[in-house]
Amino acid sequence: MRSDAGRTAARAAGGLAAAGAAALAYAALVEVRWYALREVTVPVLPAGQAPLRILHLSDLHLVPGQRRKVDWVRDLATLQPHLVVDTGDNWAHLDAMPDLLHALEPHLAVPGAFVFGSNDYVAPSPKNPARYLLPDARSKPKNTSSLPWRELASRFRSAGWVDLTNRRDVIKADGRVLSLVGTDDAHLDRDRYPEAGDADDARTGSTPVDLHLGVTHAPYRRVLDAMHADDVDLAIAGHTHGGQLALPLWGALVTNCDLDTGRAKGLHGWPGPRPDRPGGAGSTWMHVSAGLGTSPYAPVRFACRPEATLLTLVAA
Repeated sequence: MRSDAGRTAARAAGGLAAAGAAALAYAALVEVRWYALREVTVPVLPAGQAPLRILHLSDLHLVPGQRRKVDWVRDLATLQPHLVVDTGDNWAHLDAMPDLLHALEPHLAVPGAFVFGSNDYVAPSPKNPARYLLPDARSKPKNTSSLPWRELASRFRSAGWVDLTNRRDVIKADGRVLSLVGTDDAHLDRDRYPEAGDADDARTGSTPVDLHLGVTHAPYRRVLDAMHADDVDLAIAGHTHGGQLALPLWGALVTNCDLDTGRAKGLHGWPGPRPDRPGGAGSTWMHVSAGLGTSPYAPVRFACRPEATLLTLVAA
């Protein structure tokens, strides 16, 4: 016959198991599809300018059949952004091109800029989730399928979006002249930060530039440091999924790069804290999106809803 202590321990273990199962069910069936629009105000424009709206999309990881996600992304066009910035990892399946282009169709009619992430180049493969707890979670891809990323890039460019893969460019949005600089995916060590003052650096010309934006997929420190040195007004990135699995009142456990977990998502300063300024004088504004998707092999989120962000830039 069990002792009272044994029965209490068994009940406790059963309760923990039930709570764990409930949390997993919530993470896999509810939160992963509970899309959120974040709205953030960033004081970076020259004095006297009207607000500029930037829609930041990232990490859709789209696979065929995700109709609700496609419809939700399309509906973001009602926000009427002046500029769309896509920080990569758009898809996760060889046959996802039609759904992805349908999701982005209304946004491709707006001035935009993009970079790619690792899962724009190759489809994800099954991995041990525990590896994300390692200091460097990167591994050489095995048995992966190449995705038609060249065609996707061509579709984006043909629509008028600016390709910022290791390059600079300039774009006009709502009558403003924006200087842009971007890198390829640092998670794959494909990043090559373009030199300042090259032929595509709008700040060397005679036309005044209203804003200097930096765009990258994975917010590795070396890329953020280069953007800070380049006097970027706002750096925009994705990749982290906001940690994907977070602890309430604590936050992200990992970022899948060398960025600290305290800045796994949201608006922050780099290299120091900013808002707006204690200890962060001279820092660059940085926005990291938690993204809208997950790997199809880890379709869960907890305490970290999938998101897109409307960045409203206002006068500093």
